Amino acid sequence: MFGIPLPWVLVVLCITLFGTYRGGYHFGWSDRDKEMQIEIARKNEESRQTEQKLNEQLNTTASKLLEVNDVVNKKQSALDAAIRAGRVRISPPSCVQAPTSTPVATTNSTETRSQPDREIDQPSDAERATLQAIAEIVAQGDKNTAQLNACIDAYNDVRNLLNGNK
Repeated sequence: MFGIPLPWVLVVLCITLFGTYRGGYHFGWSDRDKEMQIEIARKNEESRQTEQKLNEQLNTTASKLLEVNDVVNKKQSALDAAIRAGRVRISPPSCVQAPTSTPVATTNSTETRSQPDREIDQPSDAERATLQAIAEIVAQGDKNTAQLNACIDAYNDVRNLLNGNK
């Protein structure tokens, strides 16, 4: 035809086809890599926004927990002060039982009577210690309940945000 032998035409044709295939293959992977980088950047941005929302919600929950703990501490301090002042008492049993071998009271007015070491209406040290122990148990229970509720709220916030129930 043009003076070029047929085998050389086939070789040139094969090289051209292989080069075209190789170029397309290379540019295809390059395009795919660019698309993947764009997608990765988009997903990273979404993750940062989600993380910021989670941090805000957790900070809000933590501040609420601090407020609740402050209220519990104030109530505990007020209750401790009331116990020390003797304003909080353990109620006595409604019906006091006297032992069967109680001596008969004498009516002799010339006997000197012993005076108690504190006023009759004042609480004893054991009663105050018991009341303070009870108050400490109650305060710790209130703090634990508030902490558990804050943990549950934080868990639900995270779950709702990650599941898309915004």
